Amino acid sequence: MTLTSKQRAYLRSLAMDMDPVYRIGKESLTPEIVRGLDEALAARELIKVSVEKNCEDDIRALSDTAAQRTKAVAVQVIGRKFVLYRPAKKPKIELPPK
Repeated sequence: MTLTSKQRAYLRSLAMDMDPVYRIGKESLTPEIVRGLDEALAARELIKVSVEKNCEDDIRALSDTAAQRTKAVAVQVIGRKFVLYRPAKKPKIELPPK
């Protein structure tokens, strides 16, 4: 799934006030964390994830890997946080038209 810049900006604005749903620590992306991210995306569609300082992985690479493993789209990486989006079968979030 690809997003237009308008859709990406809309999702970023929605995520601005969100608190992180998950925190990734020094173990990085374990199967348990990926499963939790997948469940959170199924419930919410849009989630924010925080990466702790003790995680030495590159945050952009971590967000891309998390998006790939959960079949989501990495919307934004800012500081030590990233935002993932995956539409549900019955979407709650209505994206602007392409």
